[in-house]
Amino acid sequence: MSWDALSARGYISIGGLFTTMACRGIAVLAVLLWATTSTSCSSPQRPNIVFIVADDLGWNDVGFRNPDILSPNIDKLAREGVILNSSYVQPVCSPSRNAFMTGVYPFKVGLQHIVIWQWQNVCSPLNHTFLPQVLKGLGYATHIVGKWHLGFCNWDCTPTFRGFDSFFGYYNSREDYYSHKLSGYLDFRDDQKAAWQYEGQYSANLYSQKIVSVIEKHDKSRPLFLYLPFQSVHSPTQAPERYVNLYKNVNNEGRRVFSGMVSALDEAIGNVTAALKQTGLYDNTLFLLTTDNGAEIFSHGNNWPLRGGKHSIWEGGTRGTAFLHGAGLKKTGYTYNGMIHAVDWMPTLISAAGGTPVKGIDGIDQWQAVSTGGPSKRSEFIYNLDDYVIPLQGQAGIRMGDYKLLLGYPGTQDGWHRPMNNTKDDIYEKHLYDPQGKETHLFNLKDDPLEKHDLAEAMPEMVAKLRERLLEYKRHMVPANYPDHPDPKGDPKRYNNTWTPGWC
Repeated sequence: MSWDALSARGYISIGGLFTTMACRGIAVLAVLLWATTSTSCSSPQRPNIVFIVADDLGWNDVGFRNPDILSPNIDKLAREGVILNSSYVQPVCSPSRNAFMTGVYPFKVGLQHIVIWQWQNVCSPLNHTFLPQVLKGLGYATHIVGKWHLGFCNWDCTPTFRGFDSFFGYYNSREDYYSHKLSGYLDFRDDQKAAWQYEGQYSANLYSQKIVSVIEKHDKSRPLFLYLPFQSVHSPTQAPERYVNLYKNVNNEGRRVFSGMVSALDEAIGNVTAALKQTGLYDNTLFLLTTDNGAEIFSHGNNWPLRGGKHSIWEGGTRGTAFLHGAGLKKTGYTYNGMIHAVDWMPTLISAAGGTPVKGIDGIDQWQAVSTGGPSKRSEFIYNLDDYVIPLQGQAGIRMGDYKLLLGYPGTQDGWHRPMNNTKDDIYEKHLYDPQGKETHLFNLKDDPLEKHDLAEAMPEMVAKLRERLLEYKRHMVPANYPDHPDPKGDPKRYNNTWTPGWC
């Protein structure tokens, strides 16, 4: 959809950010910088839910923490809602997404080692209930726009077979933002059909247009669940020039383009909120935004001042940017410090929707806590449990109260890195696996959130206590489902040069 077409629907551009200036048949209450606020004569009793996943978005990659980043829509939602200061995710993509959808730790389903690759005959186990399946049972219309990354080799693994009414996006981990191809083959779907017609359209803009269309066509007699796992800001580092030009003061080209990617994502989110307002759905909508892991430092994301990045179980790889905004929140405009984990979002959102959370999962219903500012119901969680022979990410970690224990390899990205704004060179270091490296680390995160003071030698009794608890969790671990060799049945050449389900 062109900018002119969006303008004709009531959206205009202010500083590159869409805003709605009128709501047909709905009273305009106030005109703000990026949107108007409107009310609907009737709303479904259950809240609409918009669950946004910003891929690889770092702790320091948002304007409400870093004034060098231009993200006014994200900042407004966050500051008017509840900024989550201790919201944890897995160190990489597929494990976090599995946790979001099932409320189950990845190490219990074999998804604890890296991600699901396009050539692997693997998907999130079919015997687990997904979040949209529960919400459909509560009467919700359910739609996904964006990145799946939970397996696709069997049609039963794909979104429209796992609780979503519609799917627009791609199955795998990464692709070109314009061609929508991975390794030279198309990975883009409109429901189950290969979608070739969108080549050349930047994904953040394309997705926001699709989401607006879904919102405009929505039957208001039903509550709406939108799962929006954007491609942004995962590598490859690509953005249209108009976003990149917002950062002419940034000397490092990679960081300049990456920053433009964040602004493109922010504009897309602004379009979503504007469409919800124009259709009268906004006031009864709960927003959750979270990253799926910390920033990929080598792709110019940034987690400053936290230690480490994606692939690691340092705080920079697992303590994620997140916030809540909107319907049902009784206390807003503050930062919530209570502990939350990725597995908690499934039961929490079900509770926010007025449903009963699924039993027998690892997730804890935190809705009462986060909606009122009360104490978190979580006192411990697992960062990861992975005993794969050659580790490629953080192997094992547990948080109990204020203390964090790491065992084995912490992951490839370590150290404390400021954003590369003022140099043309990239000077990041990569810490590869060292079998002779230190095996045990202990930190008090209340006193030392930046993980600079290792207490392992000074507090052997605390190390022993956390190690024993970690071993209790390990008794429930299943081996990683991680085939080392491609399955030739999945070769996209056999499917008109597209990554296609149906071969496992």
